[in-house]
Amino acid sequence: MRIGIIGTRGIPNHYGGFEQFAEYLSVFLVERNCEVFVYNSSNHPYQNKTFKKVNIIHCNDPEKKMGTIGQFVYDLNCILDTRKRDLDIILQLGYTSSSIWSFLFPKKPLIITNMDGLEWKRSKYTFFVRKFLKYAESLAVKHSNFLVADSNGIKKYIDDKYKKDSKFIAYGSNVVCNVDEKILEKFKLKKFEYNMLIARIEPENNIETILDGVALSKTETPFIVIGDYNKNNFGKRLKEKYIEFKNIIFFGSIYNAKELNCLRYFCNLYFHGHSVGGTNPSLLEAMGSGNMIIAHNNIFNKAVLKENAYYFFTPEDVSFYLNTKSKKDEEKKIQNNKLKIKTEYDINKINASYLSYFYECLSKK
Repeated sequence: MRIGIIGTRGIPNHYGGFEQFAEYLSVFLVERNCEVFVYNSSNHPYQNKTFKKVNIIHCNDPEKKMGTIGQFVYDLNCILDTRKRDLDIILQLGYTSSSIWSFLFPKKPLIITNMDGLEWKRSKYTFFVRKFLKYAESLAVKHSNFLVADSNGIKKYIDDKYKKDSKFIAYGSNVVCNVDEKILEKFKLKKFEYNMLIARIEPENNIETILDGVALSKTETPFIVIGDYNKNNFGKRLKEKYIEFKNIIFFGSIYNAKELNCLRYFCNLYFHGHSVGGTNPSLLEAMGSGNMIIAHNNIFNKAVLKENAYYFFTPEDVSFYLNTKSKKDEEKKIQNNKLKIKTEYDINKINASYLSYFYECLSKK
């Protein structure tokens, strides 16, 4: 089976959830005798032609010069390249800047699209951008042979709105063990004596709500923020807003897996503010790291965590948890989440579900 994976910045992961998923899945597929092509942005720091026997196709990405329009050009370049590869399947991860080019997909391969979250709900977008994203969503549904939803909430939305069946396959992760505590020295942190969040610095991830709660709590416990705060004006504003709070520390982006695992593993409380989309990969990683999770109160997070987390809406909620909750008192919730990773969200199980679905789709063709 020859499989192309588009819609990400590329692998190895230096960006976010889709990139991590593409890395896991592509390596898994190659190990099962598939030939896999992952499309990488020309801006990606990894410039080799293969990664763990996965073929890397570097496509011109003018985003640094052109801004958002450059993302559309990059996706166009990726789709045009797929026409040269004699692929059996193209797995499209998301649709935001690619679905307008759907008519250019080659005719032979099946187009399977992971619909991601409800992009048009993201508060960072203007009214007209949201209208466009709804249109882009409809194009992705129309021009895909099969659809994947990463949560039952997204599946229900797609099935109801478009009357087109989608396949529910969540993201996957691993239970973290054998963590090197010495890594904390690099970040000047002590185990279980700091709280944290990991997210893209965007409004719908409720980072400002969380940090307002940190400020309100009056706690001096370090609160670390991992995410690229220089990428947009919102991030820069937040960095400036909390500059007087010495316990709020912006670390910027970290992609080293060992460092991330260590920081998650030894933190006290882990805050997950994501509110738009399905099963978020960073949430699964927190569960597998044995975190005590305080999550934004929405159907997507509750579908995954259920009773094994605490939930917030307001800064006052965040302040309350910071002042009253501790990881050492929540072992039952932590172990339940680890067990869920092993039984429901194990990465090899999820990858195998994708491979099985690929064969199912080909058989229907």
